[in-house]
Formats: sequence, structure tokens, C-alpha cells
Amino acid sequence: METMTATIERNTTARTIAPVAGTETTRQRAARYVWAGTRLALGWIFLWAFLDKLFGLGHETAAKNAWINGGSPTKGFLAFGAKGPFQGVYQDIAGAAWADWLFMIGLAGIGVALLLGIGMRIAAVAGGLLMVLMWTAVLPPENNPFMDDHLIYAAVLAGLALVGAGNTLGLGRVWATLPLVRRFGWLR
Repeated sequence: METMTATIERNTTARTIAPVAGTETTRQRAARYVWAGTRLALGWIFLWAFLDKLFGLGHETAAKNAWINGGSPTKGFLAFGAKGPFQGVYQDIAGAAWADWLFMIGLAGIGVALLLGIGMRIAAVAGGLLMVLMWTAVLPPENNPFMDDHLIYAAVLAGLALVGAGNTLGLGRVWATLPLVRRFGWLR
């Protein structure tokens, strides 16, 4: 029984990494590319937020407020945009160096992981946590009693990790073969 279970697990893992030649339908292939495109788009959203806050590219962050010019990536939103039951908590950490560093490392790491298709599980958990925290900062959401784009992004991140979206148009397959990643499956 153990041999059969190991074989099933090995075959299941093989299918999630790369479909067996000739067994993938057009619909399955299209779905892989839709998920890959979604991964790339979401990766760019995270990386763009990092770059804009770092350099003050003028989209949401003015150059004078850029992190490299002494600005705080968390101060504006947390000090002036937070509302609801957690407003005081978020206003208390607005502009704290540790919060700025965690936020920026998170944006960069999640963005790069998604764009490259590596560390999808970590990116999904970290990104989902970040999105839920951002959701709690604006409770209740403006246009709905509880649902907003932050929760949708968190769900999409979970979906990306579950379907192995890093394997298509990404380095997920190569990443999965690294000895460290093979040893610690949560790094996938």
C-alpha cells in the first residue's frame, strides 16, 4: 500500500509540475496561460507599488516623498487613509522604520516571486497576509459592507499557488528541482 501511495503522490506531483505529453487538453492549456498571465499582472502590481514608493515615480508617490529621499512608504496611507476599528493601531505604526522596511521588503519580494514564478507558496501567504492587513485598515470598505479588492487579490494569490501558476511562463519547474526547495516543500 505504501508503494502505491508513493507512486500516486509522485505521479500527482509530476502532473502539477508538467503535464504528461499529449494528455493536456486545449482548455487545460488555456487555463495554464490565463493563470500565468494573472500571476504576471499581479506580480507587476506589487513590484510597481515597490518601485513607485522607493523612487517616487509620480504615479501615487511624489519624488519628494520617495523612500530614497527620506519619505515613509507607510506614513501617508496609515496616518491619513486608515479608518474603522483598527484606525488607532495603524496610525500608531504609520511611518515606523520597521513597518516601512517590512512593507517594502514584502512588496519587492512578492512582486519578484510572482514575476519569476518562484516561491509561489511563500508569495501567496505573504501577499495574502499583506492584502488582509490592508483590508483591515479600511474597514468597512467604501463600496461594500465587507468585500473589496484586497480580499479578491488574497484569493487570487491562493489560487496562483494552488494551480502551480509559476510553472507556465515562469521558473517554477526549475525552482522545484533545486535541492533546498525539494527538501523544504513550503518553498515551492
